[in-house]
Amino acid sequence: MHIELSINTAVARQILTGFIKSEITRAGFSRAVVGLSGGIDSALSCALAVEALGRENVLAVRMPYRTSSPDSLAHAEMLIEQLEIPSKTIEITEMVEPLFAKDAKITKLRKGNIMARERMIVLYDQSEVFKGLVVGTSNKTEILLGYSTQFGDSASALNPIGDLYKTQVRQLSHALNIPAPIIEKPPSADLWDGQTDEGELGYTYESVDKLLFLLVDQRFSANECVEAGFDEKFVASVVRRVQRFQYKRMQPPIAKLSNRTIGYDFLYLRDWGT
Repeated sequence: MHIELSINTAVARQILTGFIKSEITRAGFSRAVVGLSGGIDSALSCALAVEALGRENVLAVRMPYRTSSPDSLAHAEMLIEQLEIPSKTIEITEMVEPLFAKDAKITKLRKGNIMARERMIVLYDQSEVFKGLVVGTSNKTEILLGYSTQFGDSASALNPIGDLYKTQVRQLSHALNIPAPIIEKPPSADLWDGQTDEGELGYTYESVDKLLFLLVDQRFSANECVEAGFDEKFVASVVRRVQRFQYKRMQPPIAKLSNRTIGYDFLYLRDWGT
């Protein structure tokens, strides 16, 4: 079965830059802050923000840890120079290692979560300094699979690329002239040496994007996906993952006591009152 994930990049570009400008200005801001990792997702969000708001209104923040790949810093700098935007480099090593030292048995996962949340502390602090909103960098594939840290890399005031699968992020990145080394390198959160997204997930973005497109966008059942040619165990593992991490895609549920409970009965558009 042929599964088509190509997008009209010109239309997507227009919609997403318009979204950024609209959401930021309606909140009373004119600036944005982006955590620039050196990866493709943050590069695309940053480039879109620059196109929407102007280069002087976007701050790129690099937040390396002592074991971060030198290539990540170099690739982030490559984009900063290309876009001609203001930037800061704030190392998080001395911020997180005292917490690591509290437990000799701390795992890589715990360290990774701590680093992701520390980076968001830094980013929101710089948001106050720069007077700009934090622009998110999580794509649709990561969000559906729960491949993120709550209140870490998943946190933002708005997310322009959250409805783009990873393969579509690559397409739009080509259209926005993101540097080739950023587009072509293996995706990684760069939380520890040798880490790659696909290595942790156990499958490629290309394969899982096609499956997610059928499950989510086309509303296929798991059985229909198997009939379409996907391995039964692969389908089952992805479905379980999407279901398991539903809580990451929601605001914390509130216990209902009154007639009008936030998130249940008190429902308004984001621009209510503006």
